[in-house]
Amino acid sequence: MNRRAFVVGTGALLAAAAWPAGAQQGRKVWRIGWLSEGPGPDADPGGERMIPRRWFFDALRALGYAEGENLTVEYRFTDRAGRLPELAAQLVGLQLDLIAAPGTQEILALKAATSSIPIVMVCVGDPVGAGIVQALTQPGSNITGPSLMHTDLGGKRVEVLREIVPNLRRLAVLWNPKNRSTAADMWSAELGARSLGIKVRPIAAESPEGLAKALNNLANDRPEGLVVVTDGLTFARRQEIAEFAVRSRCASVFSLRAYAASGGLVSYGPDMRATSGRAATYVDKILRGARPADLPIEQPTKFELVINLKTAKALGLTIPPSLVARADQVIE
Repeated sequence: MNRRAFVVGTGALLAAAAWPAGAQQGRKVWRIGWLSEGPGPDADPGGERMIPRRWFFDALRALGYAEGENLTVEYRFTDRAGRLPELAAQLVGLQLDLIAAPGTQEILALKAATSSIPIVMVCVGDPVGAGIVQALTQPGSNITGPSLMHTDLGGKRVEVLREIVPNLRRLAVLWNPKNRSTAADMWSAELGARSLGIKVRPIAAESPEGLAKALNNLANDRPEGLVVVTDGLTFARRQEIAEFAVRSRCASVFSLRAYAASGGLVSYGPDMRATSGRAATYVDKILRGARPADLPIEQPTKFELVINLKTAKALGLTIPPSLVARADQVIE
């Protein structure tokens, strides 16, 4: 039994008020949905612990929502972004209590499918710029949750890469122009690079086939550095991208720890575990009766620098000791 149940008298009443309704006397089993672009957990090359979905549901369990007890989850995964509207419609048709999704394209598909079922963003980049909500302080719709948006992170990643490769002159930025949340990150990286005198070449990838073509173009162009903008496509294929960068002798920088853990050289960005955990608190508030329109969208406050020394060695690069000292995690 959860330790919160071990109270007496007035404390018992407080615990009953704090405990999710579904856990009380089995009276309520919440039904929620999860929509995600990319392969399902069994096919993920980085391992389940690196997936925001896992962190999100871990946080929900900590709040008292457990699958098979007071929570039922309908999962939908797809490798094809074009199928997201179809899967979103399936979930909406189930009349769930709430639907959560990690990325921009999933949220946009859900937004088009329903204006009444609460939707929680788990790790969307730029919800205002993508047209998901009206404003961070007042979402004004059935959609809310934490955001990964931080306007100058793209430029900071370029600065980190420049510390590792001082003679960096040619930089490629891999991004998905169909994902409207990625535009601000791409522009930030481009602006940061140009301020350092670095020539930038944006490379678009909108599908698995488009990614293969983009990587082939990069191999021919042979840039000294590569910035990878986070997106459902690049996240799902982060190991493939990291391996390509090593084969091409290209120093790569990413936004999330999972990319570095999958073989990327370095990552700098929001702590996804913390962000995914915050998303779970939105679910808790909504299931208790809060309106999504009244829950402001939080921006990230915790960031992490991760360096993969194994990848650096494979590339023949020496990471400056000052950068290693600043790292939150060093993979050896």
